Amino acid sequence: MSPSRHYLQFLDFDLQEYLHLFERTRWIKDRFKRYERYWPLQDRTLVMIFEKNSTRTRLSFEAGMQQLGGAAIFLSTRDSQLGRGEPVEDAAQVISRMSDIVMIRTFEQEILERFARNSRVPVINGLTNEYHPCQILADIFTYIEHRGSIEGKTVAWIGDSNNVCNTWLQAATVFGFNVHVSTPPGYEVEAERAGVYDDRFYESFADPMDAVRGADLVTTDVWTSMGFEAENDERLRDFQDWQVDADMMRAASPEALFMHCLPAHRGEEVAAEVIDGPHSVVWEEAENRLHTQKALLEFLVIGKQNS
Repeated sequence: MSPSRHYLQFLDFDLQEYLHLFERTRWIKDRFKRYERYWPLQDRTLVMIFEKNSTRTRLSFEAGMQQLGGAAIFLSTRDSQLGRGEPVEDAAQVISRMSDIVMIRTFEQEILERFARNSRVPVINGLTNEYHPCQILADIFTYIEHRGSIEGKTVAWIGDSNNVCNTWLQAATVFGFNVHVSTPPGYEVEAERAGVYDDRFYESFADPMDAVRGADLVTTDVWTSMGFEAENDERLRDFQDWQVDADMMRAASPEALFMHCLPAHRGEEVAAEVIDGPHSVVWEEAENRLHTQKALLEFLVIGKQNS
């Protein structure tokens, strides 16, 4: 049996594979919009393991697998043996013998990697503290839908250098675009944590207005990610000058898009006039999690398909 292909971070695929995924996403999305059945994963099973709660990740994977003709099973670590001390390696051996693909949303990337090393089937990163590749897969597809190629463009990341930021930095090295990062002091990008050691594709800015100047895409995330709730009051103070507001969007390109992986806190990391304004594509971005992940599931389970 050949080793399974996993999707644990954005750098796991190359540019040609992403271009194929986007081609498949367009085709699958078009079929979905025309209510045409497409069941390539009939009788296949996706197991979804959640240690971190989610709305969009669960809904997009569960609905997506069903729309591809398969079944999706939800497991929470709170109500499975994983939450009672069963070794990750043992769980991987068992779960992968009873399913065709596994998606895991957890804390440390190491947990995901340990599971994947012991899995007989593909494993997908549904989110870890370090990376969120499925989100950026959808974000880049959304940008291409609205504006065409992202190569050579500038993405401005405003806020915490979290898992989503890390993944944007990885994506820039694959697609050849630039990332302008502006974080408060003490929250800067950590190259080792981001898994990016080539700074040709990103630049750091102390002033967020400098980071967004002329940007083609402005994006942000909540100031306090899951697992950092104890720091919430401190972060509210530290990040108060890093809200994406109308002034920031005016400094960006007139054609700039605004994205947010959601859920959003209006009045904190983004002003209501921005997320609900004409530059925002957050709802299309959220929907595209469904379509890009269907292409990803198809690719990992049955391989490359032609449109």
